[in-house]
Amino acid sequence: MVKHIVMWKLKDKNGAAALKAALEALAGKIPGLLAIEVGIDFLQSEQSADLVLTTTHTDRDALAAYQAHPEHQAVVPMVRAATMARTVVDYELSQ
Repeated sequence: MVKHIVMWKLKDKNGAAALKAALEALAGKIPGLLAIEVGIDFLQSEQSADLVLTTTHTDRDALAAYQAHPEHQAVVPMVRAATMARTVVDYELSQ
């Protein structure tokens, strides 16, 4: 299994709930996407990201398919327009 984590700094924190809803709506729509979780930071410190996405995929191929999937691609412009910085980590889970 593969874990995919993305953290964003938002241009306007008021848009966090709409982004969260759009990302969570991907659940159940993409083969190989086992779990999706989206969180909005409550601390709001200068060092904090504003929004985090954590997904679990069956394998690396499923992650690649998720990233190319039309449902995911439909959300990408909304996320890009609302964010000013992005950090990503992808790793394989221990069996």
